[in-house]
Amino acid sequence: MRWAVLVGGAGTNLRAIIESGLPVVLVVSHRAGVGALDIAAAHQIPHAVLLPREFPDRLAYDRALVDLLRAHGVERIALAGFLRWLTSATIEHYAGAIVNLHPSLLPLYPGLYAIERAYADRVLWSGVTVHFVDEGHDTGPVIAQVPVPRYPKDTLEQFADRIHAAEHQLLPRVLWALDGGEVWWDRGRVHYAKEDDLWMYGR
Repeated sequence: MRWAVLVGGAGTNLRAIIESGLPVVLVVSHRAGVGALDIAAAHQIPHAVLLPREFPDRLAYDRALVDLLRAHGVERIALAGFLRWLTSATIEHYAGAIVNLHPSLLPLYPGLYAIERAYADRVLWSGVTVHFVDEGHDTGPVIAQVPVPRYPKDTLEQFADRIHAAEHQLLPRVLWALDGGEVWWDRGRVHYAKEDDLWMYGR
């Protein structure tokens, strides 16, 4: 499969994806000057910036995004730090082929600042979720999750580092499972080639 990764930050998850060997053919950022673009360039992967302010609305942005993805023959999309809600223009074209990484055990702490909110609530456990993308906000069907503890003496930075380490492990594994047909989305639910595979639980 030909993958695009949509980014917007430092790119640590992008690096984990690339280093896993997944065939990434395009990296797109909604922000200029971010580390993820440098990582794409270092690995000689085509990359582009689509700035929201250059488009009249979200639909126009997504239409341009789909045109760019199609021009590169993209078949699957991974969101890794891409902080924009996709519209039907993208989701319908790539139905069941877009996955998102979120730093909590959804449905807990959807949206922004999930790590900070969980830390402020002094949870004992949070985690990482990879899910298919629908038109809701972090509401798509869950593919895999891994729990991450918050220890009593953790600083926010220590807790966040543990979450990010789990992200770097889980996301490439899920993307490879999708690439190999081990998991798919059909008629609103997630299907697994082997329902007892432990990778879906982050193991």
